[in-house]
Amino acid sequence: MSASREVRSTCCYCGVGCGVLIETDGAAILGVRGDPDHPANFGKLCSKGATLHLTARPALREVRALHPELRRSRGAPRVRVSWDEALDHVADRFAAIVAAHGPDAIAFYVSGQLLTEDYHVFNKLTRGVVGTNNIDTNSRLCMSSAVAGYKATLGADAPPCSYEDVDHADLVFIAGSNTALAHPVLYRRLEAARARRKDMRVIAVDPRRTDTAREADLHLAIAPGTDVVLFHGMLHLLLWEGLFDQAFIRAHTEGFHALRETVREYTPSIAAGICGIAERDLVQAARWFGEAGAALSLYCQGLNQSTSGTLKNAALINLHLATGQIGRPGAGPFSLTGQPNAMGGREVGGLANLLPGHREAADPEHRAEIAALWGIDALPEAPGKTAVEMFEALRSGRIKAVWIACTNPAQSLPDQHAVRAALERAELVVVQDAYTGIETARYADVVLPAASWGEKDGTVTNSERRISRVRAAVPPPGEARADWEIAADFGHRLTSRLRPGQRDLFAFASVEDAWNEHRAATRGRDLDITGLSYAILDDAGPQQWPMPAGATAGRARLYEDGVFPTETRKARFFAWGYRPPAERVDARYSIRLTTGRLRDQWHGMSRTGTLAQAFSHTPEPVVEMHPGDLARRGLKPGDLAIVESRRGRVIVPAAASDDVASGQAFLAMHWGDRFLGGAAGGGVNALTIAAFDPVSKQPELKHAAVRVAKAELPWRLVAFGWPASGSASAAADRLAALGGAFEFASTTLIGRDREGVLMRAAAAGPPAAEALDALDAALGLDHAGVIRYDDGRRGVGRRFEVAAGRLRAVRLSGDAAAIAAEGWLREWLMRGESVEPIRRLLVVPGAAPPAGCATPARVVCSCLDVTETAIAAALPDARTLAALQAKLGCGTSCGSRIPELKRMLATREREAA
Repeated sequence: MSASREVRSTCCYCGVGCGVLIETDGAAILGVRGDPDHPANFGKLCSKGATLHLTARPALREVRALHPELRRSRGAPRVRVSWDEALDHVADRFAAIVAAHGPDAIAFYVSGQLLTEDYHVFNKLTRGVVGTNNIDTNSRLCMSSAVAGYKATLGADAPPCSYEDVDHADLVFIAGSNTALAHPVLYRRLEAARARRKDMRVIAVDPRRTDTAREADLHLAIAPGTDVVLFHGMLHLLLWEGLFDQAFIRAHTEGFHALRETVREYTPSIAAGICGIAERDLVQAARWFGEAGAALSLYCQGLNQSTSGTLKNAALINLHLATGQIGRPGAGPFSLTGQPNAMGGREVGGLANLLPGHREAADPEHRAEIAALWGIDALPEAPGKTAVEMFEALRSGRIKAVWIACTNPAQSLPDQHAVRAALERAELVVVQDAYTGIETARYADVVLPAASWGEKDGTVTNSERRISRVRAAVPPPGEARADWEIAADFGHRLTSRLRPGQRDLFAFASVEDAWNEHRAATRGRDLDITGLSYAILDDAGPQQWPMPAGATAGRARLYEDGVFPTETRKARFFAWGYRPPAERVDARYSIRLTTGRLRDQWHGMSRTGTLAQAFSHTPEPVVEMHPGDLARRGLKPGDLAIVESRRGRVIVPAAASDDVASGQAFLAMHWGDRFLGGAAGGGVNALTIAAFDPVSKQPELKHAAVRVAKAELPWRLVAFGWPASGSASAAADRLAALGGAFEFASTTLIGRDREGVLMRAAAAGPPAAEALDALDAALGLDHAGVIRYDDGRRGVGRRFEVAAGRLRAVRLSGDAAAIAAEGWLREWLMRGESVEPIRRLLVVPGAAPPAGCATPARVVCSCLDVTETAIAAALPDARTLAALQAKLGCGTSCGSRIPELKRMLATREREAA
């Protein structure tokens, strides 16, 4: 056994870009902790980052892609093949498609979770070898409106702020971001700043009363999609009351008069009415903004994921330009990136409309510059397809083949039924990923196993333009390879078929060679990093761009001199009016559905979904609605509800929440049909709409019109237990594959030190016996030693397997009474109690639980496994956050639970009063 050591790297989740120290013995990842020297997090990690090592444990190899696989003919199963056979097969097919249909019949769909070097090689492959601009990234779904907003106003896609601005701001204006959950480590910094500076104010703009909104000094619960109206109304008041910076406007901006005419009609009264908020709150927000010594805006998907996302971003930036709140400590419009390297993808030109170094694919001079840098004749001129357009073209047959790397469009894109129809029609689907269980892998003709976090080297850029090194701590499992290596190897093969005689574009001896070529593309550009190197990153730590040759450090904030990268060197006001969401509610679809994140899950859950601990706080999907809206539909909390849009439907348990306004509903965006199944399929994005912003091409994932009704499904099933063999994650995938036999099905993980699986299902009546047999087989409940009870007349069935005197797996099915014992039986199983005291009760439907055994309590602090029950018991004596933490430890590890703990304390205080 080798001695353990620590490898310095970067977290692979959100755009905060936290530094991590990976403990490894060279063969396995043993632990992880925050890097105290990394300037993004100074040692802090959120609940997801703190459990990274658990998602890399050897037991999860069985859910990893380990070997190349190939489907030789449509409908046949994939079989294991060598790398040479897989890549030669794809090269032959791509060459044939290009010969028959042209290069634009090929597309690449990549990911903000790729490293910058991976992006760079894919970009060269797509544009320099295939000869198409059809490369886009899932960052199109999260950040393209921020890109368009910055370019329209400031002249370049360059967030002007740094995290340290949080420490200096007098006002923090959070719009369309539940920062407390989506960017927890940055929110911890905001909490610390507020504790030091008692006069700091926070405004939160969000239709829902999130943890972020609850902790703000002012919550503007605007109607979904009305952000532009709010910002224009605020600007109207700023101009009326003289709270704007005339000198800054004259010296450093243009287009102010047009904007002034635009906002003239957005009086506070009219704007507040459209937004559905009190006029006094809009006025208060505007005055706080205008009177602040330094105003900092933090914004994310609530602004971006919209058919007017560019307008929303630009309208917020207008407020900063009008007040001169930019280019100085604590001030500026700060877009928070969603993925770890969404920024790096933008830098390297990984979007269909971009080229390396913040160049434009439509600009002939920019194309010529990159062609010269790469040593090729020319780059393609025809516009590339963006994410939604790409899959529409795949469905219509204009695109014949797609290569998908490190992303899961069969879960994450809107209008899932259309996306899946596109994948079904494609002549060739190549999926390059670390995980085999993702929804998109079902459609793959070729699977290429990729290295994941902790297994590859390169760089990422976080939200504050800070470039950090990512380092391998262990080798990839099986035959998995780094993404850039796969793309480069394929590039060699495809060049020989499509462009014989062309110089080798992929002569990289190492990942650093690829990065150096990317670095050269930034020379003279706004993001110039020619003064940076791997050696500097290794010696001096993460650096912000720009850092041109000769610089000794990057720049913390931009535009301090009031000079902007536009033709006139002035920032531009963006004068456009309000545009409502693409889909209006009506008498039939009367509920506005919004989507958002959970605290402990990440995107499509391909990684966090392998960890039972990540399900402990929010174990299953639910639709949250106002209690009055539930009651009007005859729904009680826990009832199954049909949520249906014009495109698809899901069935989920209902939850009552005063945090959601009447007429609205909320669903977490993570649940694909690996975890939220049923006959309809598609997960949450079966409901969302593919309409997109005309400038940014970002789809409106945040708003859809739906109707909600009670699901009359009297036959129920619940099954849970420890897997008979292998990992719980693999067992969950086996169960999820059976979800289509039921109208509703959900599959999640349970446990902590030992991980198990939980499946719920419902239907109008008992399903075919084959479905139950398959489910029992997946749980290991199909052998002679299983305790059985069946009542065919009532459709009731019970299965129990006992191993070493303890419950190992349970299946209960029938009506509601038949599954009523689920809670205490699951608690019995998880506690590992002897089965003898309850053996007689196992075959008695509706039997009362033994004394002292109840339904498992919800976990609030998943880091330390502190339950809601334990906190409730401590609250009478521990009446402050400090006292509660001293007693139970909750919230003292990652801190992500602090807003919820404060809420519980406040509720207790109100009840006591």
